[in-house]
Amino acid sequence: MDKKELDLCLQEVARGDNAAFEKLYAETRKGIFAFLYGFCGNYHTAEDLTQTVYLKVKANVSKYKAGTDARAWLFQIAKNTALNEIKKNKREVIATDDNGAFAGSYEMQDSPVFDAINTVLDEKERQIVIMHILWGFKHREIADMLSLALGTVLWKYNAAIKKLQNKLREG
Repeated sequence: MDKKELDLCLQEVARGDNAAFEKLYAETRKGIFAFLYGFCGNYHTAEDLTQTVYLKVKANVSKYKAGTDARAWLFQIAKNTALNEIKKNKREVIATDDNGAFAGSYEMQDSPVFDAINTVLDEKERQIVIMHILWGFKHREIADMLSLALGTVLWKYNAAIKKLQNKLREG
């Protein structure tokens, strides 16, 4: 779904069109999930947060300004949801394996790319890679959304890609 279609879809959702909401969910949930997974590193938590994001979208769609960047609006909701969850659970002990990677059961473990993203990249690198590759955001847009300098985003993206390439070559 391109920017214009997404914008129109959100406008229809704001008018109460449930079919448009279903289409929005179907077309964007994988990207939102991947973005949230980059924050929390846990499949089940990312799944729960994804559902929370769409509940917030439905509740706040009237605040969406038509003609603005709908993807950025969705990601801002996702980012705020993830940050709220992190703050809420700040005192919880998170189980990790011997390498410091999040322990637990993930459906994405079967994918060498997602495994590499989770084990090799730090949080910001994961976010930048997911936003650029899965969602097609430009580096400048990512810099604005994450409140980073453009040079920092470019540097982190290139460093992350090199790390992933090296990890995937190793097998």
